[in-house]
Amino acid sequence: ASRLPDYSRTFLQKLVKEGAVLVNGHTVKSSYDIQKGDFISVRVPVIEESKIVPEDIPIDIVYEDDYLMLINKPYDMVVHPAGRHHCGTVVNALAFHCQNLSQVNGPLKAGIVHRLDRDTSGIMLTIKSDAVHSQIAMQFEKRSVKKEYLAVVEGELMLDSDEISLPIARHIIDSQKMAVRHDIGKEAVSIYEVVERFRGYTLVKIMPKTGRTHQIRVHMRAIGHPVVADFMYSSQESCYLSDLLQKEREEGELPIIDRQALHAHRIEFFHPIHNKKMEFEVDMPEDISALVKTLRDVRPYRN
Repeated sequence: ASRLPDYSRTFLQKLVKEGAVLVNGHTVKSSYDIQKGDFISVRVPVIEESKIVPEDIPIDIVYEDDYLMLINKPYDMVVHPAGRHHCGTVVNALAFHCQNLSQVNGPLKAGIVHRLDRDTSGIMLTIKSDAVHSQIAMQFEKRSVKKEYLAVVEGELMLDSDEISLPIARHIIDSQKMAVRHDIGKEAVSIYEVVERFRGYTLVKIMPKTGRTHQIRVHMRAIGHPVVADFMYSSQESCYLSDLLQKEREEGELPIIDRQALHAHRIEFFHPIHNKKMEFEVDMPEDISALVKTLRDVRPYRN
């Protein structure tokens, strides 16, 4: 499973049962213990590019014109079909709502010029034509697109602001994760500013200057302040009131937040047709706002 990070163990076990996984040319059971020297082949069903199904999924449209559209992506929504996610994605929604979408990255990523992780909410720019896509992509390449994220992180940051410059590459053991890699990592730069302090936690604004996969999450983990409830890079995948009060969890207690407390708050770029500076912001969603409010109530900062 670690060699196929886009697919769940359940999905891969299903392929084994269906005979789509061969070891040394033979079908095996999912309990088979792989031996050194085994040759493994996996036949993964291909999503037909022509079969992107438009879906009437509600979209929170922040701005739209003939060339582009900005949406407020909810968390728990994948950007484009991949692996086990064939439907319910941003692309499926865009295909229903937009007559035209850029095809620069192929039908599976129609309209997509940048991504947000599945459990990261916030503002996202989508494109309606190939010509406009190329111009916006050039702005990303030149780092003239400015993005700001809000995150609640574990611990109290010592500095009010700082630059994190640590190269990032695929994790050496877990291929689903990224990590700081000084050997083969690509340049990755993030700047953070403290917005509000609490006892044991900090609300920060983060401006990524590069666009590596999981960049903010990896960088904050690397400096010892992982994003709260980040199932991949922090110690807990949910945050409860009892956690903040340092008490035993009560039976039936619901989490304040059960996904990474990371939100794409703001984006700034130049309109590819009018060359006008475009600036958009979206507020924190309810779960992160609830976390911040709870921290103010039960973990107020004391000098």
